[in-house]
Amino acid sequence: MYRKAKNLTKVLMIGPDRSVHGGISAVVNNYYEAGLNQKVDLCYIGTMVEGSKLRKLWQAIKAFVQFCVKLPEYGIVHIHVASDSSFYRKSVFIKTAHVFGKKIVVHQHGGNFEEFYYRQLTEKGRKNVQKVLSMAEVLLVLSLEWKQFFSQITEESRITVFPNSIQLPQLAEKHYGQHKLLFLGRLCETKGIRELLNSVAELRSEYPDMKLYLGGIWEDKELETLAGACPENVRYLGWINGEEKKKYLEECDIFVLPTYFEGQPVSVLEAMAFSCAVVASQVGGIPQMIEDGQTGILIKPKDEVSLQDGLLKVLKDVRLCAELGANARKKVASEFSIEMSIEKLLQIYRKVSEVS
Repeated sequence: MYRKAKNLTKVLMIGPDRSVHGGISAVVNNYYEAGLNQKVDLCYIGTMVEGSKLRKLWQAIKAFVQFCVKLPEYGIVHIHVASDSSFYRKSVFIKTAHVFGKKIVVHQHGGNFEEFYYRQLTEKGRKNVQKVLSMAEVLLVLSLEWKQFFSQITEESRITVFPNSIQLPQLAEKHYGQHKLLFLGRLCETKGIRELLNSVAELRSEYPDMKLYLGGIWEDKELETLAGACPENVRYLGWINGEEKKKYLEECDIFVLPTYFEGQPVSVLEAMAFSCAVVASQVGGIPQMIEDGQTGILIKPKDEVSLQDGLLKVLKDVRLCAELGANARKKVASEFSIEMSIEKLLQIYRKVSEVS
C-alpha cells in the first residue's frame, strides 16, 4: 500500500463533487489521475452535486461542515470557482479560510465571469468580488485574456496564468475524410447547439454521409426536438466518459464547439490530443489553444455562417483536416501536458507556503 511522506504540503481543495458533469470536475479528476494526491497531502471536498435544489443545498451544508472540521489541519486552501452561484457559494469558503489565516489559492474557471461581473452585479456586488479575490495569495486564471480582465478587479501581481491540461493519450491511427463530427459538453443554447444543428441541416445535402455525435446532457427541450429532426445525421450519445469517450475521440475526425463563452474547455484539449481537426469559437482561452489555420479553425460565436464556413473547410479538405489534427496534438504535448501543469502547481504551493 502506498504511504504518503510526512513532510508533504497539506492542501485542502474545494470544488464541485468529482461526479458532476462539467469542466471543473474534469480538471480535478485529471489531477488525481496524474497523481497530485501522491505529491501533496490532498483533501478534496465537493460542494455541489447534481439534482434537486434540496439535494444541492444539503450537499453545500455538509461540505461546509466538513471544511470547518478539516481546515485546522491544512495550510493551503485551493478553491475552484466559476461565476454566478458558484462564486457566491465559494465566497463563504474563501472568507472562512481567510479568517483562519490560511494561504488561499483561488482557481477561476468561469467563462462568463465578465458578464456576471459587469451586467449581473450591482456596484456593491462588484466590491464584494474585489474584496473576496483580494483574500487570495494567488489567483489562477486560464489564459492571458483572463489575466487582463481580472487585473481590472484585483492586483495583477496576484494573478498567474494557469491553463488547463490533460494526460496525452497514446497516438492512434486516425482516418480523416469520414465527416464524423463530435461535440462534448452541455447541450444548451449558450454552447451554440442551435447554430450547430441548423448548420448540419444546411450542409447535409452536400455531405449526406456527415454524422454529428452529441455527447452531453440536454438542458433545452426545444433543442432536443430540433436534433431529432435529423436522425440520419445526428446521434445523441448521452454523457460519455472513460473508454466510451476515448472511442469517439478516436473515431471522429472533426471536433466542434461553437460556444458563446468559455474559460478554457478541457474537451478541446482532449480533441486536440486525439488529433481531431477542431472547429471552435474565438472566445475565452480557446485562441490560446487554437491558432487559426494551424492547430484548428476559429469561428465567430453566435454566427451560423461563420460556423458553416469553418465546418466546410475541414469537411471538403482531407489534407487540411489531417494537418490540423497533427499540429493540434503536437501543441498539446508541448504546452498543455498534465505533467507540466502539476509541476507548476507544486511550485505555486511552495511559493504560497513561503509567504509570511
